[in-house]
Amino acid sequence: MKKISYLLFSLSLLSASISNAQTKKTIAVPAKAFPAEVARPKLVVGLVVDQMRWDYLYRFYNRYTNGGFKRLVNEGFSVENTFIPYTPTYTACGHTCIYTGSVPAVHGIIGNDWYDPETKKNVYCTDDSTVTTVGSTPSPEGNMSPKNMLTNTITDELRLATNFKGKVIGISLKDRGSILPAGHAANAAYWYQGSTGNWITSTYYMKEVPSWIADYNKLKLANKFYAKNWETLYPANTYVNSTADEKAYEGKSSTFPHQLTQNIDKNFDAIRGTPYGNTITLDLAKLAILSEDLGKDNITDFLAVSCSSTDYVGHAYGPNSVEAEDTYLRLDKDIEAFFNYLDKQVGKGNYTVFLTADHGAAHVPGFMKENNLPAGVVSDRDIASKLNTFLNDKFKANNIVLKSMNNQIIFDHDKIDKVSVSFDVIKAASVEFLRHLNGFQNAVDISKISQATLQEIQKKMITNGYYPRRSGDIYYVLEPNWFNGSSTGTTHGNWNPYDSHIPLVFMGWGIKPGATNTMHYMTDIAPTLAALLHIQTPNGTVGEPVTEITNK
Repeated sequence: MKKISYLLFSLSLLSASISNAQTKKTIAVPAKAFPAEVARPKLVVGLVVDQMRWDYLYRFYNRYTNGGFKRLVNEGFSVENTFIPYTPTYTACGHTCIYTGSVPAVHGIIGNDWYDPETKKNVYCTDDSTVTTVGSTPSPEGNMSPKNMLTNTITDELRLATNFKGKVIGISLKDRGSILPAGHAANAAYWYQGSTGNWITSTYYMKEVPSWIADYNKLKLANKFYAKNWETLYPANTYVNSTADEKAYEGKSSTFPHQLTQNIDKNFDAIRGTPYGNTITLDLAKLAILSEDLGKDNITDFLAVSCSSTDYVGHAYGPNSVEAEDTYLRLDKDIEAFFNYLDKQVGKGNYTVFLTADHGAAHVPGFMKENNLPAGVVSDRDIASKLNTFLNDKFKANNIVLKSMNNQIIFDHDKIDKVSVSFDVIKAASVEFLRHLNGFQNAVDISKISQATLQEIQKKMITNGYYPRRSGDIYYVLEPNWFNGSSTGTTHGNWNPYDSHIPLVFMGWGIKPGATNTMHYMTDIAPTLAALLHIQTPNGTVGEPVTEITNK
């Protein structure tokens, strides 16, 4: 009975609905207005500050202008806990990781250079014997391209998404800082030729440089800055965030003023080790924006810029030097001028910029010891020599270690095939020997890393940095603030936070002001840009978008 009642009730509702529909007039609902096109910025600018430790954002904060780093931090969104997820932490790997969203285990750039077991030769990350110099006299400095990078980049994906209408240009004093970020399909990548003072490229990109590059090269701007010498930007006694001006553990004469006039028309390469190298890099970036009409239409362009002088200065003098502080104070003013130029030329709110670093740096061991902090150095040559002596004594295996490189031991596999003991036995003995060397924390057979007694973060970073056809056989981990180098200056390359904790700040179109302390990784930069631009992520991406930055 209940079922029949329910059926009759349903039929009555249906009948009433039909009756109402027949008596009412049809009301037209206006169609919703959708955006005519996908919203994107006119220009994306990537700023990589070579060797910029994360803490530099705040260490010199009170001395920065309102328009440079302070503007970034306060107008932009800072991803405070951004880390490099692989080791070794070197320049080529860092630039590649930023723009591919991937790790060396996938993109293949495992260091600035590596040993190729097939050719039995060292390989530089951007070497390409099939191309030649453009923009200057032929030299090995111009035989460069991105061919050794096995994946594509966010800049490549932008080219694909715009059917190659969006322009992509890379600029850096270093070839690897320009070529790898610009990607495989870039319109151009320009880098500095220290032997002539010219900005050059290769036949991979073009047959001749555009007139604006040729005209810029004629100026030989390095001479202009050499004539100024390098004085501190502010009175020397105000550099309270640094140690004394002259320290024996700094790699060069460290007394201000640094005399540069002797380099005029003689040593154009010396500009790299001064803050003026950043100035001419950002000046060329401005000229590229103007001359190539970047950001002038509704098709997104991409300018990838790497400021390399911070790395040269950092290596020579260390993080606690007056030179490092002065370099960042000067870079801050250069960045302010660059942002002002973008505001004027492209329009504030029309561009998106991100600033990050390819790696950090350790404190100079001499500085650490001076302050009762542990630190030290090892030597690749010494490591290889000691291990060869040990293996020869133990197994009668003569010089089977080819080299120690990139925190890895590389064996001569041809010679090992002739040794009476197995390679596994040789590696096990080598690992045990290395663990007892001064400054060594651990060593591991990379083929058995899943079984290694390492911290998970170390295990993950070593795995992410390992590409079988280019990597070594054993990886070693040094004690904190120990590195491969000399008694003066500093370097980078290890898993520790001073090398792997980097700044990451987004600003401009599509970005809300703010900050997050959530853990993110260098590999997240490319997918974040892909999400912002509504384009595909690079084809080797392992990272995830930083969703906190968006203002939507």
